[in-house]
Amino acid sequence: MALIIKALIFYFFSIFLTDQVHAQVIRFDITKDLLLVHFDCKTDVDDVQSMAAFATLLSSSDYKNINYHAVTGTYGVQKGLYVPPNALLELAFENHWTDAHNNFVTAVNEVMAKVKPVLEVGGEIWIADAGQSDFTARLIQAVALKFPELITTDHIHVVQHSDWNESVTAKSALQFVKKHSDYNKIADGNSLNNGTPGFKDIAFTHWDTVIFDSNLVDIWQLAIGLCNQYNGKKGRYLNDAIAKGGLDFSDLSEVCWILGLEDIIDINGFFSTVLE
Repeated sequence: MALIIKALIFYFFSIFLTDQVHAQVIRFDITKDLLLVHFDCKTDVDDVQSMAAFATLLSSSDYKNINYHAVTGTYGVQKGLYVPPNALLELAFENHWTDAHNNFVTAVNEVMAKVKPVLEVGGEIWIADAGQSDFTARLIQAVALKFPELITTDHIHVVQHSDWNESVTAKSALQFVKKHSDYNKIADGNSLNNGTPGFKDIAFTHWDTVIFDSNLVDIWQLAIGLCNQYNGKKGRYLNDAIAKGGLDFSDLSEVCWILGLEDIIDINGFFSTVLE
């Protein structure tokens, strides 16, 4: 009997510890941290829908006060044509975005101006690499020059979900980011049931039956129009789900992980969570 009692005590104590450890997993602190979302937009149009989905998330009362900044043109060494999303960025994010495609150096400086005040007050930087890590590497280098004491895994966090994105990041850039940040490789957002939301669904063609806010409707209509304009055109990657009227905002899986929303399963779950 004594052994049974001890076993039960150990069992319940183990559950308690597990719950405590889970409860102590704190990622993004909305009161002081900065969320950067880096979109490559080369050559897959899924980044365009990821922008629309991010704008949808920001419309939620839970996330409308996030300190965020989006960057486009953060591509690596892959070949192919760029998908220009600036009209969508202006509509979705107003002045909370930067264009690294047209001026890379200026973009680094612009984003540094967003990073600096956050680090100065003890905040942390969370980077969703919705593409490659080349721009992220240059940004971290700029931070290292200004705040050499803060280039630690306690202050800069990078999240990547794609093996392919890593494969077309310049090797030296990827090595630098992994060495000088808290680099988190999560499961691919294109797939279901792997511990990360799966945000690619060829059958989800009815976004207009779940989104009613007029501003979001405009954002999604523009995003889908851009996708139709550039998907598979002039040698760009042909996204099959989008080509058949479905959705693909798989790059948003990183943002969901940063915000502790990795338990969302799929696109249905995303919309029901952020639009409730």
